Amino acid sequence: MRLYKCILSLLLVFSTLAFAQPTLSDHAKISILTIGTADELYAKFGHSAIRIQDAAQGIDVVYNYGQFDFNTPNFYLKFTQGKLLYRLSRISFANFLYDYEVENRWVKEQQLLLSSKENNELFAFLENNYLPENRYYKYDFLFDNCSTRIPAALKSVLGNKLIFEYGHLKDHYTFRELIHQNLEVNSWSNFGIDLALGSVIDRKATPSEHMFLPIYVYKQLPNTKINKQPLVLDDKLLLDTKPVVKNTNFFTSPLFWLTLVSIVIIGITYSNFKSKTRSRIVDFTLFFITGLAGLIIVLLWFATDHQATAKNFNFLWTFPLNLIIAFVVLKKKKMPKWILSYMYLLLAGIFISLAIWLFKVQIFNILIIPILIALVVRYSFLIYSERSNIVH
Repeated sequence: MRLYKCILSLLLVFSTLAFAQPTLSDHAKISILTIGTADELYAKFGHSAIRIQDAAQGIDVVYNYGQFDFNTPNFYLKFTQGKLLYRLSRISFANFLYDYEVENRWVKEQQLLLSSKENNELFAFLENNYLPENRYYKYDFLFDNCSTRIPAALKSVLGNKLIFEYGHLKDHYTFRELIHQNLEVNSWSNFGIDLALGSVIDRKATPSEHMFLPIYVYKQLPNTKINKQPLVLDDKLLLDTKPVVKNTNFFTSPLFWLTLVSIVIIGITYSNFKSKTRSRIVDFTLFFITGLAGLIIVLLWFATDHQATAKNFNFLWTFPLNLIIAFVVLKKKKMPKWILSYMYLLLAGIFISLAIWLFKVQIFNILIIPILIALVVRYSFLIYSERSNIVH
């Protein structure tokens, strides 16, 4: 029995040693990888990761805080609610680089000036983060993502030895302005993001908060000191992009379609005015779409964990109650008397939205202007039609 216990103890000791984290050699290197943008929405803002290489230990791996699992139960519901957990992954550098070569995205590497002790401390920190019980975290686009986790990890390990200097930031931007730096003005992604995100992103980001975007981590590192020395030892391009001709088609852009829809609404309204009739299908469609958009905006504000979707005053011109009113204007040949007051309420919502925009409480997307014009024209016509008792 004693012999059995001794053998078991020895096996446990050897097993622990076998799976213990290796110590990095004095020649190990740690670097920050910054990845360029791409056309897909998830790739519009770039990416950041940490590379550890040690030829003596046969180590060349990348720690990536930007992973999520499509097989997560209720994936899309959790993503919409802001409850989806992201995780830290660890993959070989060769595989990591190959993925971005396929996606035609540039990769830049900034080697950090760290001592052997500091290398091992950061390595231990990442390995501890990679443990199954530690690797998951609740992602937040602005405040806790693949990019923000890198300066946070450096600060956690290096403490007061690490000094971020912000003199290179000549301008301080709002979160919305920072987001817009990565999006084309006349794009559906720009329009959709501005529609979904609230006034909370219209405040100036602090210098450290700029680093929710990977490019600002890249710009910050050369302006950071470790033990009064520049943190970045070397900066090089690992992978460049190949020239690609971008096909931009104005006829698929939001400006074209929103303007076209607005012109159609105004044209039908003018025709209704001349013929003293009301197109119920047009009113139903208009109220249903704006009401649905308003409902989604309110749900994103109150029914999710997303911080960036709070205090979204786009609901004032989309207006969730329109979803119900859509069926009223469809079924009733003669609309109820209270609809007149409701139309005045809708117009008030639009003009309050414009005041909010004017005083920069929330910056709305400029592409809503043709829609707002069409809404004002249609609502004004409905007020006129009710007051004039025209045929419905």
